[in-house]
Amino acid sequence: MAKFGKDDVKVLQTNRKAYFNYEMVEDLECGIALTGTEVKSVRESRFSFSDSYVKIDPDGLKLISFTIQPYTHGNIHNHKSDRIRRLLAKKQEIKKWRRKVDEKGFTLVPTKVYLRGNLIKMQVSLARGKQLHDKRASLKERDMDRDARREMKLSNY
Repeated sequence: MAKFGKDDVKVLQTNRKAYFNYEMVEDLECGIALTGTEVKSVRESRFSFSDSYVKIDPDGLKLISFTIQPYTHGNIHNHKSDRIRRLLAKKQEIKKWRRKVDEKGFTLVPTKVYLRGNLIKMQVSLARGKQLHDKRASLKERDMDRDARREMKLSNY
């Protein structure tokens, strides 16, 4: 059996709703400042992206409304599930993204949570909102891809 190495990546969850509602322009890998029981819950994939976003404060990036469920084997010292968490990124990256968000009307959206070695990382994307007709086009494209895969599967038999 192969060992999970230091540079291996295991994706825990992807924010599919964000990919539907936003057009992703650029990605950034950030660490998340978590407490002990939060780490254990995230490793069990007990979290949700529902309506979460990233805000740029003077002291760094803040992850807002990202819910991590309480650890099942925790005790009275379990964490709050809806607290604001700090994202860890380099100052130059934060400055560059602050300029883009202020000038061009982009927003920062968490798109993926994964393990890199034994560290929990989050991919944050610089995103622009989609219009209704863009969403319809992506739905149509997804349906056409599904039909094409179905036809290929049936033609192989």
